Amino acid sequence: MNGRHRRNRKPRGLALDGWLIVDKPSGIGSTDVVARAKRAFDAQKAGHGGTLDPLATGVLPVAFGAATKTVPYVMDGTKSYRFTLRFGESRDTDDADGRATGTNPGRPEDEAIRAALPAFIGDIMQVPPIYSAIKLGGERAYDLAREGQLVELQPRPARVDRFELEGRPDADHAVFLVESGKGVYMRSLARDLALALGTLGHIAALRRMRVGPFREEQAVPLDKLAASGDTPRSSPDLLLPVTTALADIPALALAEAEAARLGFGQAISLVELMGRVPGTADPDGGLVRAMAGERFVGLCRLDSGLLKPERLMAAGEAQRAGG
Repeated sequence: MNGRHRRNRKPRGLALDGWLIVDKPSGIGSTDVVARAKRAFDAQKAGHGGTLDPLATGVLPVAFGAATKTVPYVMDGTKSYRFTLRFGESRDTDDADGRATGTNPGRPEDEAIRAALPAFIGDIMQVPPIYSAIKLGGERAYDLAREGQLVELQPRPARVDRFELEGRPDADHAVFLVESGKGVYMRSLARDLALALGTLGHIAALRRMRVGPFREEQAVPLDKLAASGDTPRSSPDLLLPVTTALADIPALALAEAEAARLGFGQAISLVELMGRVPGTADPDGGLVRAMAGERFVGLCRLDSGLLKPERLMAAGEAQRAGG
C-alpha cells in the first residue's frame, strides 16, 4: 500500500526543462549550487554539467528536467580556464584549500615556463589529484584521502588543446590560459608543470570561462537567484532551451512519421534520409540532433548506414525543450 502511494505521488516542484548558466562563486561546492538553483526555481529535477572545485569560480551549467539527459554531451565539450599557479609550495589537494606538504625555493623564469608548456599540450597522460571524485574499490578518492589512507591513482588519458602563459604578477605566481577536453584536472596540470620546472606548486585561483557552448557572458551570479521560499521564485525566463547545449551537434530534419519510428526504438536507413544528413556529421558513429520542425526529438547516432536513436525526449519534454 505504502509503496503504491509512493509510486503515485506527484513530484514536488515545477516541471522545468532548460539550462541555467551560473557564475559560481568561490567557497561553495557544485552540488550546493545545484541545490540553491533548484530551490530558487522550485524545480522538480536538476543536475550540473561538470563539477567545479569549491575554490574555483565561473561557468557551472545547471540542467533542469529534460536537460539532464544532455549533460554527458555538454561534459564532452571543450572547456576553457584561467588559473594562477603559485610556485614553491605543494598542497595535498593541489590547490590553496589544502594542507601544505612541501616547499621548494625554485622560481622559474618565463622562458623556462614557456619552454615546458608544449609537453603538456595534445594527448597526454595525467595522474588525477588524490582529492578527486574518482572511485577506488567503490570509494571516492577524496573520502579515502580524508581518512588518511594512502591513495594511488593511475595515469589517465587527457587532451589539452591550449596551454599558454598569460602573465607573471610576481616571481611566486604565473597566470595561464587552458583549453581542454573532458576529464582534465587543472590542479594536476599546475602540479605537474611545477614539477617539470624543478619546483613545487599548486593552484591559487581558478576560473572556468567556457563549458561546450556555454560561456561566462551568459552566466548569472548565484546571489541573483531567489535564495529561499520567503522570496519569489526565480523567473524561468533565465533558462536557456535544452537544445542550446547541443548547438555544436549537426541538426537533422525529420518528418513526424520518422520521429515516431525513432520513438518506437526503430532505426531508419540513411538511404531514406538522402540529402538531409548534414555534411558535418560523421557517418561512422557521429551524433546528430534530430528535429521535427522546431521540436527537438532527441539525439541519434549514424551507424552502419542507419540512424539509430540514442537519447530521445519524452513527449512532454520534447514540447518544452525548445528549438
